Amino acid sequence: MKTFIYPEMMVHVAMCTHKDPHSVLLASDNADALEGELSRYRGVETASVAAGDLLNALRDVADKSIDVALIDTLSHDSAVLAHVNRVLKEDALCVLRHPDLDQQAENVKLMQILGNYFKIIMPYHVGDGTTLLLCSKEYHPTADLILQRSDLLEGHQYYNCDIHTAAFAMPQYVRKNYLGVIRN
Repeated sequence: MKTFIYPEMMVHVAMCTHKDPHSVLLASDNADALEGELSRYRGVETASVAAGDLLNALRDVADKSIDVALIDTLSHDSAVLAHVNRVLKEDALCVLRHPDLDQQAENVKLMQILGNYFKIIMPYHVGDGTTLLLCSKEYHPTADLILQRSDLLEGHQYYNCDIHTAAFAMPQYVRKNYLGVIRN
């Protein structure tokens, strides 16, 4: 599988959905590829923290200081998610890894916790067989897509505005299994 797909989809879906991102929190133990994608955005400050000890790392982040959080780990419980919410601004969004959509019980529990903090919770296809969750307090990932940003940013090998929109198309069984839990 192409190694550039995951970092492009984790970073650019979020960055091209938020109206004006200036501060990004990146939680990953393999941040190099994600930081490379984030470096394409001028005027964006990135704070990288280790995903292995995310709860302690989040304790040092100021309240309401982050526009976009990229959580590249499956280790997030209710305490971690409460701290993620604490550091996010009122119009912020978050992208995070989650269990495979076929693991419905785990995802429903996670999405219910996220529902306490976000208006919009939508899984999207990465393109390598995995999905990520986009959780937003304000912006809808297809209705608020910043087309100019998504199309004029150069150097993508996979991501573009058509891929962005198509990534949110879900099969009927997913819609049915997550009815009332996915918020779009």
